[in-house]
Amino acid sequence: MREIDRLIIGPISVVRGEMARGWLAVPGTSIQLPLTMIHGANPGKVLLVTAGVHGGEYPGIEAAIQLARTLDPKELSGSVIIAPIVSPTAFHARMQYCVPEDGLNLNRQFPGIATGTVSQRIAACVMNTLAAHADAWVDLHGGDIHEELMPFTIYSSGATPAVREQSRQMAKLFGIRYLVESDSVKGGTYGAAASAGIPAILTEAGDIGQLNPEMVAINSRGLQNILQALEILPGTPEPISDTITLHTFAVLTSAHSACWYTVVRAGDTVKAGDLIGELRDYFGEILERVIAPITGVVLYRVTSLAVNAGDPLAAIGA
Repeated sequence: MREIDRLIIGPISVVRGEMARGWLAVPGTSIQLPLTMIHGANPGKVLLVTAGVHGGEYPGIEAAIQLARTLDPKELSGSVIIAPIVSPTAFHARMQYCVPEDGLNLNRQFPGIATGTVSQRIAACVMNTLAAHADAWVDLHGGDIHEELMPFTIYSSGATPAVREQSRQMAKLFGIRYLVESDSVKGGTYGAAASAGIPAILTEAGDIGQLNPEMVAINSRGLQNILQALEILPGTPEPISDTITLHTFAVLTSAHSACWYTVVRAGDTVKAGDLIGELRDYFGEILERVIAPITGVVLYRVTSLAVNAGDPLAAIGA
């Protein structure tokens, strides 16, 4: 239980029972992150909500904006820190994966480097300035502008047993059917949070650059459940349906800068050895047949014809 009368982050200060908005400058860059801080009338836990780590994942961004507008600090026991667009230049560039200033995937840079590139400095600012206050962290994602996605929630298998179990419970409460327990993706928010001892989840809902109201609602319901479970918001979390935990998360990447022709959809079940798609050159000649390495469910697939060497093509959970 935190007894903080005044919550201060960068230039933004808020007293108990009030809400404040402002801009958090990322040191050494021109980047400013929009930030809302809701400091509850009563003491309690602190939840950090981030979105827009990838600029084209819109339902999570919108759910974070709506949460910041609707929470009443007088109803809260604890505090909520909301950064709805962590990568604002990528958001306005409508750029998939990467931060335009350095071409890096921000969700591979955590916990960041305070003296590094723009992406690394953003990650360090989020970790050192925002996550440092958090008792729990929800990072909202979705299929990027070129990705079709089956909703799922990730938490780290690399945390301590206590933090891993707290993260698993958060993932279940969020209410998405598929849970992925994984530490295979390095530099993500949830892994950095685990290393810092913060229970955290990374949610994936929404795809292909669409502001889908149904996906916004999934995010909003999940956030409310977690706020109620943490006893920040009064009430009882909505009942959740059965979940399926996937312990293997296989991301298939391209060995070529080429054209991508996929033959599966997000949500399909595939067997090891099944064809996922073909990489072809600009004359239509096959460069590589991409084969499923495991049996499982296709969690996402890239829909764009153009892919670069090293880009993800699809992910399978098992």
